[in-house]
Amino acid sequence: MKKLLLLLFLSTFLFSCVITRGKDGEPGKPGKNASDTASSTTFNQELATKLGADQYGMKPYVIVMLTTGSAKVDDKTKMGELMKGHLANIRKLSDEGKIVVAGPFLEKNKEDYRGMFIFNTQSKEEAEQLVKTDPAVQAGVFSYEIFPWYGSAALPMYLKHHKGIAKENPE
Repeated sequence: MKKLLLLLFLSTFLFSCVITRGKDGEPGKPGKNASDTASSTTFNQELATKLGADQYGMKPYVIVMLTTGSAKVDDKTKMGELMKGHLANIRKLSDEGKIVVAGPFLEKNKEDYRGMFIFNTQSKEEAEQLVKTDPAVQAGVFSYEIFPWYGSAALPMYLKHHKGIAKENPE
């Protein structure tokens, strides 16, 4: 849990560093048009409503931390099929707007977290039903822990930009 909180803190800190840059991109110096920044970031009620934002621009989500499950699959072909199904399920849930973040952790950790999902749902029960549609979870390759989370309502908007920068999708 400490590593998750550290990851969230570092992400927020790095994001704030990018946002507080001068308009010309030089850290620590106001940009030539710095006075324009405040007027260009006005509140947009239509967007806030569309995204389900509260007065702080935030909303509840559910984080699912995938852990190593109890099943051991030694057959590489079977494991390949399960991982293909796992990725296809993520794409399907993303296309439906149910999942807004998914990805594996790049190194081992003492909590045995393998990856995470952030579901665009308000209840743990709905997120659990969605995670149970994953073939790797069904096969016991992954297990999971579920946590309610409060984050920016704009989080789902990054997905449209991701599609524009990815040359390939993992298969």
